[in-house]
Amino acid sequence: MTLLLISFLAGVLTVLAPCILPLLPVIVGGSLTGEKIHRNKALTVVLSLGASVIIFTLLLKVSTVFINIPQSLWMWISGGIIVLFGIVTVFPNLLNLSKLNMASNKVMTDGMKKNSIWGDIIIGASLGPVFSTCSPTYFIILATVLPQSFLTGSIYLLSYTIGLCISLFIISFVGQKIIEKLGVAADTNGWFKKTLGIIFILVGLAIIVGFDKKIESGLLSSGFFDVTKVEQNLLQKPKLKLNLGKAPEFVSPSGYINTDEKPITLAQFKGKKVVLLDIWTYSCINCQRTLPYVKQWYDKYKDQGLVVIGIHTPEFGFEKIQANVEKAVKDLGITYPVILDNNYSTWNAYGNQYWPRKYLIDLDGNIIYDHIGEGDYDKTEMAIQDALNVSKPLTQPSNVITINPNSVGSPELYFGSSRNGSSENSKVNFVGKWNINPEYSENVEPGSIIYTYTAKNVYMVASGENQIEVYVDDAKIKTIDTKAEKLYNLVEGIDYGKHKLSLKILKKGLKAFTFTFG
Repeated sequence: MTLLLISFLAGVLTVLAPCILPLLPVIVGGSLTGEKIHRNKALTVVLSLGASVIIFTLLLKVSTVFINIPQSLWMWISGGIIVLFGIVTVFPNLLNLSKLNMASNKVMTDGMKKNSIWGDIIIGASLGPVFSTCSPTYFIILATVLPQSFLTGSIYLLSYTIGLCISLFIISFVGQKIIEKLGVAADTNGWFKKTLGIIFILVGLAIIVGFDKKIESGLLSSGFFDVTKVEQNLLQKPKLKLNLGKAPEFVSPSGYINTDEKPITLAQFKGKKVVLLDIWTYSCINCQRTLPYVKQWYDKYKDQGLVVIGIHTPEFGFEKIQANVEKAVKDLGITYPVILDNNYSTWNAYGNQYWPRKYLIDLDGNIIYDHIGEGDYDKTEMAIQDALNVSKPLTQPSNVITINPNSVGSPELYFGSSRNGSSENSKVNFVGKWNINPEYSENVEPGSIIYTYTAKNVYMVASGENQIEVYVDDAKIKTIDTKAEKLYNLVEGIDYGKHKLSLKILKKGLKAFTFTFG
């Protein structure tokens, strides 16, 4: 019941989130496309957006086809539709001159014309994928509740959507009343409609190129209140304990580390220990950056009833080799138990899609806290303390690598044929002869890799006995000897910025898996 109420409140508050504020003109403007102001137009736009949020979310959960579609494609679709409506609003007679009037395109044509319900539906539906990325509560519903219980997750999702639609309709209604008082909406060729169309175009282009995220970052850095913090605080209140369902048992482990070679199960800790599960893989820099906290939490709270268990789910084939994982565990200073999940059995049992992922499980075997990725270490530790009913100063590790995600402009790049389809991969210049395998690219003669990145730090997952000379902006900074199959630190920068990276590989046989940035 608690999460149900928080879901509704999260929907109401989402309209005030920095990532949504730039889009509100589209919601208000979408209900003003006709020569007269109609209340039902606002209702249609808002309800279509709500339905789009629900359908988009359920599609992500029921079909791997939609899960694997990049978020950028949804942004292109949403932004493209909004730009198209903006153009038609600026040039209302354009449709009469275009081939869109063919019978096969009648729905789209009618939808863009004034007073058509199809136009209201299309505008609302196009924003669903955008609105689905701005609430911490939404992500808990998507990533944790729905995989555990489709019915419960759907109810929470509906509660979130109802809250969202109510607040959007109020905003649209108030906007309509203001415009009605001004009397500027009647002329389809007037300055107000053309200005509105230009706003549509600018907002659509901002969504396509990701500029809306920069606006969000600018609002936050300028001191604008981040309403999502209200959600996060509610979700972490000790009196508002979440029950995200029973934690699934470990499924078909491929091996055990730090357990004296003995199998372990969740059931053996029920009623005795609070369990923190950490789903990770050793070549993942995002996972490695969380380890100083996880290790200290284990040392700090193990005598108070906490057990930490690492679920090692491999991203690459070499991470399935137990000897490799054992060496990584030793090198990284991990002393708590680690379970090998080579077949993704436990990963799938939890409906997981991310590295790293933390699940906190109480004495009754219920998941009471869930966190995706890095950050929020204070909230995670507070959840641990609440579960253990203890109070201590929060952990502040000294060997932490901190990053500013908003300043990292380069995405993770994969060099294997199975995952190198992004447009950014085309900007990587492989010099010399290379063989492209599903997981990696391997040079068959001395060669180079050249790429212009925007970040402070650069990492590469690689293997093969070799030597790499690392150049940044044509200045040599180091030489790396590679051998083990692991993550290598290429660049430790002092500032975020745009730089040219050149790797000179002195021998053949280097297997390059991926670049990551920080």
